Amino acid sequence: MVRKRRVAATAAAVVAAAVAVGGAALADGEGSGDDGGGYTPQQAAAATSAALEATGGGRANAVERDDEDGATWEVEVTRTDGSTVDVRLDEAYRVVVIEGDSEDLDGSAD
Repeated sequence: MVRKRRVAATAAAVVAAAVAVGGAALADGEGSGDDGGGYTPQQAAAATSAALEATGGGRANAVERDDEDGATWEVEVTRTDGSTVDVRLDEAYRVVVIEGDSEDLDGSAD
């Protein structure tokens, strides 16, 4: 029972942080993205949550719409080791590619 509460509390904290990041991006005018379409805080939270899960945690710095490499979302994440990556997600919030400064981190080539 304690484990379930701990997991639920952790999940709630991740979603709350994602909504805060998404709301900040919208407030900064970054929600329009390359395709001119906006997004909701809930969409930003879903993209952030998927990106943080894919990177094993860290901090989401920015969320925006994307139209490169078959992606719909791009989330910039600073990992716990301090490295920064761009996580590109499709419309269903599945990872398309994770890119670092000099290499693709999922093994695919550019």
